[in-house]
Amino acid sequence: MGLMSRTFHAWLDYMSCAVLIFAPWVFKFSDSNAAVAVSIGAGAVILFSSLMTKYEGGVFRIMPMAMHLTLDVLLGIFLLASPWLFSFQDKITWPHFIFGILAILSGILTVRKSTGEPSAVEHI
Repeated sequence: MGLMSRTFHAWLDYMSCAVLIFAPWVFKFSDSNAAVAVSIGAGAVILFSSLMTKYEGGVFRIMPMAMHLTLDVLLGIFLLASPWLFSFQDKITWPHFIFGILAILSGILTVRKSTGEPSAVEHI
């Protein structure tokens, strides 16, 4: 859709990554192994994809932005479902739910074109 800039998306990625990795201790759910694994794993996926993406926050810049955004949506769906998939819904759900929604929205609303990719007008 393109309502969110790639620069803001990159900032949001790195902030989300940090929060998800430290969430089990900050939000006091470190006693649930499944919730901890999902949170840290999601943070690691966001970090890896951010480092690899062809956008302002990318370091290696080999992953197309469209692939990164698709991964965001899929990760968001996974985060939303994870409390029920891994049976920790009675312990904690809201961080996974909030970051799931954020991932889906950022995947849908961010500019899809990679850094340096020509626009449709330049193809004519």
